[in-house]
Amino acid sequence: MRVLVSGATGLIGSALVARLGQTGHAAIRLVRTDPDRGGTDVRWDPAKGALDAAPLEGLDAVVHLAGEDIASGAWTDAKKARIRASRVDTTALLARTVARLSRPPAVMACASALGYYGDRGDEVLTDESAAGTGFLASVCRDWEQAAAPAREAGIRVLHLRFGVVLDPLRGALSKMLGLFRKGMGGPIGGGRQYVSWIALDDAVGAILHGLSTPAVSGAVNVAAPAAVTQSEFAATLGRVLGRPTLLSVPAFGVRLMLGEMAGETILASQRLLPNRLLATGYTFKWPALEPALRHLLSA
Repeated sequence: MRVLVSGATGLIGSALVARLGQTGHAAIRLVRTDPDRGGTDVRWDPAKGALDAAPLEGLDAVVHLAGEDIASGAWTDAKKARIRASRVDTTALLARTVARLSRPPAVMACASALGYYGDRGDEVLTDESAAGTGFLASVCRDWEQAAAPAREAGIRVLHLRFGVVLDPLRGALSKMLGLFRKGMGGPIGGGRQYVSWIALDDAVGAILHGLSTPAVSGAVNVAAPAAVTQSEFAATLGRVLGRPTLLSVPAFGVRLMLGEMAGETILASQRLLPNRLLATGYTFKWPALEPALRHLLSA
């Protein structure tokens, strides 16, 4: 396959580009800088609505992963505007562009997130569950709707609702490791909220499964089938590292430090079940947390 990838330098995108190359596919990066790599990159400028359609003719698939990091910096009005624009506007531009191609891709897989569901306690959330409330839920709804032009043009569209992607070098897990290795880790905000997680290997595997499986369309929960509570996550990580997890951070402290972001990320509870992946034959390499962490941390 010839696969266009936006967000190709991010946690998931860089791993996806590497896997595509290892398995004999051609990854074409959508970049904001001047293209290089022998002419295989394609340049765009989402802020100006600029994307040349000609290099996209004849693609087999598009994987759209670009988006502002929600965890860096306070959620000021300007930050929230960037979060929304970097997801909704870029998706709309890309969807409109591929919809007009004379040889459009067969499938377009767009990132979304578990934030779609809002804070839902211990409710089991399938791919068919309704959207929640809050800023991130609103962004995710608009983000997914922005792909409508591609869907209306007959392109199979996937909305990849990623759980917390685990990797020791980048992302949420990497930020936890310093404290946990010092024996200063523990549950956050009481520890009862559910954490829907997925190992990076499986996040990439799920994308490739979606691209190559015609039965996969619409919303896709990209999370391991065994969500755990914050307390279980902290205890498991401590056990893998051989460190105590006696300390805890109260919810008010997290809210004081992070403001609105805390209630919609660290303190939110989302218990995802990946029904669509399982029903279409995806086999998780790491369905349970402890083996996944031992693999990722070589412990």
